[in-house]
Amino acid sequence: MTIAHPPIPGTALWVHAHLRGSSLNGRLFREGVRALSEHRDVTTSDLYAQGFDPVLGPRDFAAHDRADGAVQDGAGEPGNIAGLLGEAYARGRLPADVVREQAKLAAAELLVLQFPLWWYGPPAILKGWFDRVLTAGFAHGDLDPASGAPRRYGDGGLAGRRALVVVTAGEDARSIGPRGISGDLESLLFPLTHGVLWYVGIETLDLHVVHDADALGAEGVEHEVQRLRERLRTVDTEPALPFRRLRDGDYRGTRALRADLLPGRTDLGIHLRPPS
Repeated sequence: MTIAHPPIPGTALWVHAHLRGSSLNGRLFREGVRALSEHRDVTTSDLYAQGFDPVLGPRDFAAHDRADGAVQDGAGEPGNIAGLLGEAYARGRLPADVVREQAKLAAAELLVLQFPLWWYGPPAILKGWFDRVLTAGFAHGDLDPASGAPRRYGDGGLAGRRALVVVTAGEDARSIGPRGISGDLESLLFPLTHGVLWYVGIETLDLHVVHDADALGAEGVEHEVQRLRERLRTVDTEPALPFRRLRDGDYRGTRALRADLLPGRTDLGIHLRPPS
């Protein structure tokens, strides 16, 4: 199976996951889209506003036409969930809401994911968007023709794209920093930046974090709006996080980093290439 979704240059998809339009996140969403639209063609997915259903269910699985013309939902079919979703994608049987989201993502050169940090991760609605939209056959699951290995971690169906993660946190930079009681935010979001985005080939930029989001006054909100606008003006020239690619041999013969690379270290930073 070959996956090819070349993005359209100059396009962006902004995925927003907050339920209140009057919130700080709502303000940042509107101002950010306006700023990014000054130099890109921006499409949005405001997940709460559009009523996106995050629950992966039988309707998402491969459907089969029966001899009597009826359609089964595939929920009782053997095989793992990824395989069933891949079959549904191949047959053109994915639900209409998923197909719309996949079309927006396939066209986008830049992906912006914006959300508040809830229980040290994204809201459930965004996790469900990943579950339902990043299906096998669309975002992953094809093989490298040269090696026969799966294309993932820096390669795959959505390679050629970059992502900016915009996250608001109620804590300050110390409590959610490298020595903070809440853990380092970059480590907390490693499952997103590396395990989701990098897995399907999307390069990730440095996080854009709004700290103390619950305590900002009017002046603080305006400062954060302007800071986001400034970030978006330079986003095209920023370097991406230098995660190691699976295909480059650093994990040769295993899914663990080779023993001769950074021996003795077990932190998540080992998956970043050192400066040359």
